[in-house]
Amino acid sequence: MTQDASTSAAKKLFIKTYGCQMNVYDSQRMAEAMGAEGYVLTEDQAEADMVLLNTCHIREKAAEKLYSDLGRLKPLKAARPDLKIGVAGCVAQAEGEEIVRRMPLVDLVVGPQTYHRLPAMLRGEAPAILTDFPAEDKFDHLPERRATRRAPAAFLTVQEGCDKFCAFCVVPYTRGAEVSRPVDRILREARDLVARGVREITLLGQNVNGWHGSGEDGREWGFGRLIRAIAETPGLDRIRYTTSHPNDMAADLIEAHRDIPALMPYLHLPVQSGSDRILKAMNRKHTADQYLRLIDRIRDARPDIMLTSDFIVGFPGETDEDHAATLRLVETVGFGTAFSFKYSPRPGTPAFERPEVEGAVADRRLQELQALLNRQQKAAQEGMVGRTVGVLFEKAGRLPGQMVGKSDYLHSVFVDAPEAVPGDLAQVRIVESAANSLRGELLV
Repeated sequence: MTQDASTSAAKKLFIKTYGCQMNVYDSQRMAEAMGAEGYVLTEDQAEADMVLLNTCHIREKAAEKLYSDLGRLKPLKAARPDLKIGVAGCVAQAEGEEIVRRMPLVDLVVGPQTYHRLPAMLRGEAPAILTDFPAEDKFDHLPERRATRRAPAAFLTVQEGCDKFCAFCVVPYTRGAEVSRPVDRILREARDLVARGVREITLLGQNVNGWHGSGEDGREWGFGRLIRAIAETPGLDRIRYTTSHPNDMAADLIEAHRDIPALMPYLHLPVQSGSDRILKAMNRKHTADQYLRLIDRIRDARPDIMLTSDFIVGFPGETDEDHAATLRLVETVGFGTAFSFKYSPRPGTPAFERPEVEGAVADRRLQELQALLNRQQKAAQEGMVGRTVGVLFEKAGRLPGQMVGKSDYLHSVFVDAPEAVPGDLAQVRIVESAANSLRGELLV
């Protein structure tokens, strides 16, 4: 995070963000909450008056990474006893008092639903450990977002928590039950972001397409209707969303992909496995065939859509036949890119006590799946060569006159555009595919 332009006397806040886009958004809101208390952001941990570690608990060894980082802060705390150290996010929610017991240098621990109380915690007006799920909406208590210029792309949280209870996942226990933010607050925040220079908004939620709420017309809205309303924001050119569950891809959302030009042709839709037996053990509540038929419906609505997904290999009980079924599903869909992980047992989840697949076997399956996904990603990127796409420039590239931005399909694109500035949205012809990016030529 960049340092705010403020006086040298201001207190300084350093935030390290782990994990997902939700945490990036939460870190921004925590910085704003602390900004109301006179703190400005710094990128230099050594000069900070407060260090805040905003943690993620999804992957294995998340807590160990936190304790390792806290250990590296010990000399800084010893040299400056007045330095405040806080732990936020999902590891804070899961570990609670254990963090302070193991690391007494920590001054406060706050979960993802209570970070609006950070200022009160620092003032001693609230407990130093807050990991409950309060009835109050934290967004009601966060300060208004300051009228500062923003980067051209921004995140906007519309939904939090998850009720799916997948057997491998800690989110229902660290983020709580599903909660959808009200329509008026979402639209107000979207308008505020656009007024400060944002041209692309990514809507966030642990189960974002499960969002539902009472709309401005008094009727119950689904996520597709919300996207239609956000798309009416003057000056907003692009909308994305993540992360979705296949069971919540309602008809109105699929139709939104067909009807709304601002909704980008990119969809991250995790499936996790291609084996019905493993999907049932994971408590995913859908079959491989249901997922494939859903993909067909989405592609019928938006034929050029790029699909990405998540996969877990080595889930307890997975056999070679189950793994082969996953490979077949990947071959059938043809993903633009995907994320694959070896199963990571998370304490407190239903799968935690189940016998694990032998490590070497899981490693082999992961390598095999990743090789297939890499081939598909390479083919998808090479298929972009010769096409014209929109590119939203975000920053200068490494070379003189070069700009880098994201395409409609979320590819990083490097373009020689010496007259362009961040926030420009240009038409670009793709001329070359590299390992993880594309090169394009600006069309006049």
